[in-house]
Amino acid sequence: MSSVQPKRQPIRQHLIDPEICIRCNTCEESCPIDAVTHNDDNYVVDAGKCESCLHCIAPCPTGAIDNWQMVSSPYSIEEQMEWEELPPEQQETPGSEPVSEAEVESILDIAHAGQGGSVLPPYSAAHPYINVYTRAAPAIAKVMGNRRITDANTESDVHHIVLDFGASAFPFLEGQSIGIIPPGTDDKGRAHTIRLYSVASPRDGERPNHNNLALSVKRVVYTEDGEQLTGLASNYMCDLQRGDEVEVTGPFGNTFLMPNHPEANIIMICTGTGAAPFRAMTERRRRYFANGPGKLLLFFGARTPEELPYFGPLNKLPDRLIDKQLVFSRLPGKKKEYVQDRMRKHADVLAEYLKDENTFVFICGLKGMEQGVDEAFGEVCANNKIDWEALSEQMRNTGRYHVETY
Repeated sequence: MSSVQPKRQPIRQHLIDPEICIRCNTCEESCPIDAVTHNDDNYVVDAGKCESCLHCIAPCPTGAIDNWQMVSSPYSIEEQMEWEELPPEQQETPGSEPVSEAEVESILDIAHAGQGGSVLPPYSAAHPYINVYTRAAPAIAKVMGNRRITDANTESDVHHIVLDFGASAFPFLEGQSIGIIPPGTDDKGRAHTIRLYSVASPRDGERPNHNNLALSVKRVVYTEDGEQLTGLASNYMCDLQRGDEVEVTGPFGNTFLMPNHPEANIIMICTGTGAAPFRAMTERRRRYFANGPGKLLLFFGARTPEELPYFGPLNKLPDRLIDKQLVFSRLPGKKKEYVQDRMRKHADVLAEYLKDENTFVFICGLKGMEQGVDEAFGEVCANNKIDWEALSEQMRNTGRYHVETY
């Protein structure tokens, strides 16, 4: 009689780089649970004991201890002790089946329509893990926080929601999305459609080195034939309480990714919750490359400051880290201004960035905004003797121009 073996979920394994390690024994001495051991050749971490407490990270003089890989089955102590170098990261996660729901592919195709379909990722972007968790085998995340981040007196009800994955490894990169499965079924008895949300945290977590992430979710309320209706998924998310559990799929997306090299200039153009991936990219840069040569330039549009998500925290970021252009279309007594209008006012700065092959453009927000942005880029280039049609095609073909709108 045959039996069906349960599918093994991937884990994030702590490894020591044998090429960098100087065998000083600091890691073994600092580990409180004896998860680190060694032989005559290598220091290694026992995956069966390691609790990712990070006590060993700071004392390591070379950084050899700070290595992590997604694996379907952990490397044994014996395997690690024979290594002369770290094995290459797996390009696919064994044991996990790709998501088969056509809905996810359809949503991503629509999101990327403004760039003419899917394009290459930035050449320096880290390798993304895709479809690690599926509708049939989702990750279970616990809500650690849910707070409104727009003024309570406005119609724009946007929430910052923190999800913790506990012992389940959930690898993601800045620019990726996750799928949320609302509980229950529709009026035909079918499971609800997965709803995608962009991750608003850098890859090492909303809190550094924690297995969590944040989402920016706007409560959807609309009117149909005079009847006020609410968006199922957005209201489910905005009403979550601390301690609630959520079924999560993904991560998704392998092109709208942050360039890793610190020389990269990143132009970010967004409206509303389209700021989520840019919050992740900005925080990644702030934590690890704040003094790097690359520049961050943000054009962020909303109706008023009270309706702009993260308005307060954004204003606290230093100008040396990011050039913030916050644009408002409904300020009393002032002419309406949109992100493309502000781009035209900064034509000289944009032109200089566009001449640099280390410049990457990311656009995220409401459907249709890409047309106005593209026209603004065209005018900026025309006034600075740059062929925008040729340049934009080159940028798309080399992974330097990305659009994700809904």
